[in-house]
Amino acid sequence: MNRILASTILGIAALGVASAALADLKPEEQIQYRQAGYSFMSWNMGKIKANLEGDYNSAQVAAAANAIAAIANSGMGALFGPGTDKAVGDVKTRVKPELFENMEDVGTIAKNFVSAADNLAKVAAGGDEVEVSTAFGDLGQACKACHDKYRMKD
Repeated sequence: MNRILASTILGIAALGVASAALADLKPEEQIQYRQAGYSFMSWNMGKIKANLEGDYNSAQVAAAANAIAAIANSGMGALFGPGTDKAVGDVKTRVKPELFENMEDVGTIAKNFVSAADNLAKVAAGGDEVEVSTAFGDLGQACKACHDKYRMKD
């Protein structure tokens, strides 16, 4: 019982520190951090795609899927704070201002994305290439749902 209480207190303290750290981020830092997260996910999706199109290595796929799921579950929504709807100095963003006006829809899209990322990680752990291919396609569709509505074209 004491371990549970200690874990709970530690978790609450960590959340408080993380919240305070996010509150101290400038808008340009929020944009840079979220872009880094999406770039890292994209890189890992590229690794999965290469495995599906070439020699399939289930360990590489599982590692990439776990990285994607970890980032998807990291609370990146906190990096869409006030002032991050447009470029800040030299820091550009491709997010459309409409994202900030449709938070309920964005929340639904984000939940679907996290669910698809979690499913891909689960399926990848099993090692079945056909199942991974299907789950990977589902994740791609979840990404596309947000990109189509809330990301400016290059």
